[in-house]
Amino acid sequence: MSVDISNFPNLALADTPVELRSLPFERLPSLCNELREYLLRSVSRSSGHFASGLGTVELTVALHYVYNTPFDRLIWDVGHQAYPHKILTGRRDQIHTIRQKEGLHPFPWRGESEYDVLSVGHSSTSIGAALGMAVAAESEGRGRKVVAVIGDGAITAGMAFEALNHAGDVHKDMLVVLNDNEMSISENVGALNNHLARMMSGKLYTTIREGGKKVLAGLPPVKELAKRAEEHLKGMVVPGTLFEEFGFNYIGPIDGHDIHALVETLRNMRNLKGPQLLHVKTKKGKGYEPAERDPIGYHAVPKFNPDDTALPKKSGVKPTFSAIFGQWLCDIAAQDERVIGITPAMREGSGLVKFSQQYPDRYFDVAIAEQHAVTFAAGLAIADKKPVVAIYSSFLQRAYDQVIHDVALQNLPVLFAIDRAGLVGADGPTHQGAFDISFLRTIPNMVVMTPSDENECRQMLYTGYLHQGPAAVRYPRGNSQSDAPISSEMQAITLGKGRLIREGQGTAILAFGTLLQSAKLAADALDATLVDMRFVKPLDEALVLSLAATHHQFVTIEDNAIMGGAGSAVNELLMRQKRRNPVLNLGLPDRFIEQGTQEEIYAMLGLDSQGIQASIEAWSRV
Repeated sequence: MSVDISNFPNLALADTPVELRSLPFERLPSLCNELREYLLRSVSRSSGHFASGLGTVELTVALHYVYNTPFDRLIWDVGHQAYPHKILTGRRDQIHTIRQKEGLHPFPWRGESEYDVLSVGHSSTSIGAALGMAVAAESEGRGRKVVAVIGDGAITAGMAFEALNHAGDVHKDMLVVLNDNEMSISENVGALNNHLARMMSGKLYTTIREGGKKVLAGLPPVKELAKRAEEHLKGMVVPGTLFEEFGFNYIGPIDGHDIHALVETLRNMRNLKGPQLLHVKTKKGKGYEPAERDPIGYHAVPKFNPDDTALPKKSGVKPTFSAIFGQWLCDIAAQDERVIGITPAMREGSGLVKFSQQYPDRYFDVAIAEQHAVTFAAGLAIADKKPVVAIYSSFLQRAYDQVIHDVALQNLPVLFAIDRAGLVGADGPTHQGAFDISFLRTIPNMVVMTPSDENECRQMLYTGYLHQGPAAVRYPRGNSQSDAPISSEMQAITLGKGRLIREGQGTAILAFGTLLQSAKLAADALDATLVDMRFVKPLDEALVLSLAATHHQFVTIEDNAIMGGAGSAVNELLMRQKRRNPVLNLGLPDRFIEQGTQEEIYAMLGLDSQGIQASIEAWSRV
């Protein structure tokens, strides 16, 4: 149920940016307060990303107030911070459906609104996309403006720096807003800096600055002296030297919660020529004290009571796969001082908090730099360390070349702990771990393991740790349905050996990963043989071929794309051995899978126990 808009008189008049721009300038602070409260009341009812959006309220209002969106292009990086943008762009009454099946997308999505210029979910893409749009805008000649909003975390990635370097070189008109919310606004970011930002973005300063450069252009020694003097003077009041070296005109830092200062500065900057960078200081969770105090905990929230001082805690829930991995890493690090834990900015999500506290000298958060994380691990492996890269499945896609060239080609012992494999649920198509089996099984020297439950995950991590080459253990978000106890002991599993779960007749079901639990119910109903294959690579070829001699048909089940997945490995084996057993491959279809709960999506795709049984029965009748 949506929040009653009658309690928000200013926000009620700003359902679209066109309506927003008709509001008097002096009413913007009240509008921002209402927008922040509306966001709080909405997300607390629906769940979703929260703290980042609270921090971008004033910035969102200012950008839509100054720029003629959607004609002017506004590109959001990552998208966690874009909930206020969705509320102001005609989706206010649907915001309570965000991240739910058939509801609003969790991030900006081109198919959802003309105001969502770029579909995003992964970080650091905004500047490159904005530059492409800026080049096109110049060729159009219609005066279209282009703005990219990027966070201080996202700008650490190589993609962002590559785009900054290119933008400075081609020198097109565009604005990059750096939303810096790493720390709260300190005393040196206030009235003085806001005044400097307005002054430095104003016409007089810009004219003098550009005019002075032209006058001095023909006098190299004087030009160099003037440049150094300008950098020295500017460096005393603003930290903009880095961006100036990229060819950007740097303005800021400015208080990102001063709506009047933001609007005035953006108005000044709107018509400046060349690449511009506005540094904005904001506070995650702004305006809601619990989120300000714990912005990480309130980054993405379940349904909660906004009047409480803490989020609700789950009770009686078994440890997640992420938690099992984190505990295993601590346990193995206690045994081997060579173990190194690496994450690309996902400490909490990957279960590394305890490890980072117990072994700070062996924990490395490389920021949002997945490619570097993998090559960094390769360097550690060459130096006789035991690197473990904890990374989400959809983020590993960004480091595919490094997995091939820097790790597998050299057969280095790097262990990849691949979290969020399969369907992640509410984060939707940008985050579904649908392709890791397909892209990893084609790489020589790579071992790929698919644990069916948390205990299997722990033992496979140990197996990968002992393996003298690259290995990957891929596991889903959340818990499995298995009731198997989790052993504190660690015992290696024989590489490439599956295990027989149930003997039946006629049909052999080969399960890869946690869908084993659903497959077991179907196997019981159909009196089918069930195998936990455990390994995608090396595949247990001897077991498959022995089953081919005693069973009429095979069914493969996986939470990965069917195309090129684990089932494809079984197909290839049977064809290579000239076996005629028909095979039904069950998995993710050839499309990007929408958001919803994991249970909803598995049921929709026919990958719950009832769907698996129905698919096998229908296929067997053909």
